[in-house]
Amino acid sequence: MGNICRSPTAQGVFEDRLAQSELAGRVLADSAGTHAYHIGKSPDPRARQAALERGVDISVQKARQVHSQDFEQYHYILAMDQSNYDDLLAICPHGARSRVQLYLEFAPGLRLREVPDPYYGGSNGFQQVLDLVELAADGLIEDIRHRLSN
Repeated sequence: MGNICRSPTAQGVFEDRLAQSELAGRVLADSAGTHAYHIGKSPDPRARQAALERGVDISVQKARQVHSQDFEQYHYILAMDQSNYDDLLAICPHGARSRVQLYLEFAPGLRLREVPDPYYGGSNGFQQVLDLVELAADGLIEDIRHRLSN
């Protein structure tokens, strides 16, 4: 939504996992919010701390808002929750709708469809976000491997 909690955490975890895979250097990732609340700001300090505790540094990221070029540049446009998914579809060019998915679709073993927003909660929420995006990052990497091998 504002690109300071879930999305930068997901980007950082994905990039960390990607760097440890044979896909390193072949895939570009970025995160963006559907709203302009925090443009240019660093991720929430709680998100930075939680990620750093797991060896992922997201401190260099800066919030930005999704723009139309993202739908052309990226093969995957991933939303953390249904509200952001709907917002993305509302601005998505006609031919790119299939690129928009919920991030947790890449963690099929989970019963959750949405990554909960930890912003108004305590530190446990940021740990839960990390748990969820780690699972989805692994599934996303597998999906990319499969696409590249076909």
